[in-house]
Parts: sequence; structure tokens; C-alpha cells
Amino acid sequence: MFENKKILILGMARSGYEAAKLLIKKGNEVVLNDLKEEQDEEKVKELKDLGVKLILGNHPDDLLDNTFDYLIKNPGVPIDHKYVLKARELGIEVINEVEMAYRLLPKDVTLIAITGTNGKTTTTTLIYEMIKAFGKKVHLTGNIGYPLCSFLDKIEPNDIIVMETSCQQLENLQEFNPNIAVMTNLSEAHIDFLKSYDNYKRVKAKIFQNQTKDDIAILNIENDDVVEVTKNIKSTIKYFSSKNIINGCYIKDNAIYYYDEKIIDLSDIKLVGMHNYENIMASILAVKEVGVSNESIVSVLQSFSGVEHRLEFVKEIKGRLFYNDSKATNIKSTQIALSSFNKPTILLLGGMERGQDFNLLKDYISHVKLIVCFGENKKRVKEFGDSLMIETIVKDNLHDAVFTAYEKSHQGDIILLSPASASWDQYKCFEDRGMEYKECINELGGNENENN
Repeated sequence: MFENKKILILGMARSGYEAAKLLIKKGNEVVLNDLKEEQDEEKVKELKDLGVKLILGNHPDDLLDNTFDYLIKNPGVPIDHKYVLKARELGIEVINEVEMAYRLLPKDVTLIAITGTNGKTTTTTLIYEMIKAFGKKVHLTGNIGYPLCSFLDKIEPNDIIVMETSCQQLENLQEFNPNIAVMTNLSEAHIDFLKSYDNYKRVKAKIFQNQTKDDIAILNIENDDVVEVTKNIKSTIKYFSSKNIINGCYIKDNAIYYYDEKIIDLSDIKLVGMHNYENIMASILAVKEVGVSNESIVSVLQSFSGVEHRLEFVKEIKGRLFYNDSKATNIKSTQIALSSFNKPTILLLGGMERGQDFNLLKDYISHVKLIVCFGENKKRVKEFGDSLMIETIVKDNLHDAVFTAYEKSHQGDIILLSPASASWDQYKCFEDRGMEYKECINELGGNENENN
């Protein structure tokens, strides 16, 4: 499979780069095309030396023809890209790096895939850490930043793969079938990419499409959209609940239970917030399927403080607490972040214009004393803040927003970057935005114990 074929890879990034390396070594003719002309010079040279043909800076109309066997699309490429539409007209299979790598996996591996609108990265990381703590051989991959195909030479039978799976990846999956599939929650997101919420939900549900009763689906029973999109799946379903005692994983008497077995008191968990308790319950259900002990679960939960850029505590400066939630690229994520605090909060809000309805934050913002907005949609954020009579200051960039927030803050305030917007208007990725935020905080000075 994927040998002696002609393959077009659309989009470089990490997944395109890794896919090209793998495919050229398997004797394929590989063409990699990316609209962005400026790429990592070392990676470009490496691919060229391997024999990959690179076409950078444009998408030639005559590039794709019926001599190609596959189009491998980077997950971030729009679903209506001209090459994708043309490939379908020509009968060329359109897949992505995840689907390609899945078809090349050795037999007898256990694949745990995690999707959902929010909590994917935290849940994925928790599952990985719990399995690792138990001593089983496990690999962390997927949308979390590590392309699956880059692990293929390391994966052996009986290994466990834990994979964060985005809607962009799910769109072009066909045979992909995880042994254990987790859906954390669903809410409106990525409408710019998938065109409608109904289509977004349909694509998210594809994670279960090839499962049978021998496979496990782990679902949030309190999320109506999750329950609705999974009502006809064939998987064996296991539920978690943050509100009710159920036959599954649940909270009772300020502790998390797995069926009727107490796992851990909430007070012993380092992560805080109901959204994190939901992520934890999903993780417990998943790792129990591969035999992880309570001791390993508890040891991770007592020490795991969260994932970078996801409600990450950065520093305390003169009594101001800075939190980095750059991963909050949609309204729901910012609702969750705001729900995690009850102290006076200065909110840094804004980024790429996606038509977000900022009014959906209205019920979560009573403790917000100031909004500092930046980015492409800053004027709409200003209108939103003004409508609620919350002081809202407009800045051109994050650096100025951070310094303004600090100047306007007082001891005891929370300064929270939770943009409810994608970062692509000013950054390559949300990680870059989060790193700049932390650099700005370090520039302000101070230390975690400073309480002047």
C-alpha cells in the first residue's frame, strides 16, 4: 500500500512534511504543493534531496491531473479547495496524513482517539500520562502536534496510540477506526471551515463511523448534541456525567467514581474546574479499557497541572495573576475560562474574524472589570463591551494589550488571555500567540511570590 504511486501532497506544515518523507522512501513519486513560498529551508532541502518535487508559492491550475493516484490534503486546507474538487471529479482518492498512516499501522495496536469541541488536548494528554504511569508502551500523536506517520517506524504490535483528532482531520478519514473513541463535548465551532454547525457535527461523528460493538465509544451524556449525533452508532457506549449519578463515570460527594468505585476526591486533583473534571472522567473511562490501575490514575491527577496555552497559570506579578488560554479559539472555550474564576478579571479578547457571536459571553462576564481587545475583530469586541457598559480598550496587537491590562489592573486581579478567536490574523498558530503573551508577562517583570 502506498508504494510505486504518484501522490500529490497539498499543504506542507508538519503533517505534509512527514508524509512526504515517508512516501518518498516507499518508492512513490511525490509532489508537494504549498501556497506559502517561504518554508523551513532545512526541511525543503531535505525533501528535495530525497527526491520530492516541491511547488511552492502558487497552486498551478494544470498541476493535478488523472496521472495521480492520491491527493493527501493537509487538515487545514479548505474542503472546497480547487484541487480537492478536481480530484473528486477525476476519481482521485482524497485523504489526509492520518488516514494514510492508519492504513500503514501494524496489526494488534490499540488506538485511542479523542475528539470534541473543547478539552481534546487535556483529555488526550491525561490519557497518555495515565497509561505511561502504568508502564505500558504508549505513543502521543495527532492534532496535539505530532503527526501519526512520524511514529510508524517506532510502533510495534500491542503498543497503544493516543491521538487527538480534529474536525479537519476527520473530514477526510475513510477507513480510520479507533478501538476507543472519546467525544468530550460539542458546541458551535469551525463554521468557517465546515460551512455549518450541522456539517461540523456530522464530521465530528465520523470518529465512530467504522466502529462495531467490539469498539468503545466514550461520551458526555450531559451534552445534548453529543447524545444526538451518536444515537445510531454501533459502538459499545460508556458515559460520563458531571451532573448525575449514572452507570459510568460520575461525581458524587465531591469525588469521582468509576461505576461504584471511588477513584479520587476532587480536592486531591491539581486541575480545577468542572470542564476539567469532565476531561478527567473521560480519561478514566478510556484508560480503564486498557487496564490502567487506580494508583496510576491518582498519581497523575495529583501532579498534572494542565497543558500549555490551556488556562495555563503563567505568573503572579504584584498580586496580579496571569493566565494563558490562547487555545481558546472559540466562544465556548472562553465561556469555560471565564467560569473558572470569580475574582475581578481583565479579559484580553479578539483575533481572527470568524463572525463569532460575542453576546454568547454575556452570562459569563459579570466579574470582568475591563476588556482589552486586539486583532482583526477588535471593533466588534469593542461594540460588545460597550453594549454591556464594560470599559473596553482597543489595541492593535497583543503586546500593547498586555501592557495596558497591567497598567489598569490592581492587586488581586486576574489578567486572562482567552481570545475566543483563532490566531491566524496575526500568528501562525495559537501556540505562537500564547508564547508572545508569556514573553510580554516576563517583560513586565516580577515573580510568582511578589505581592507588593
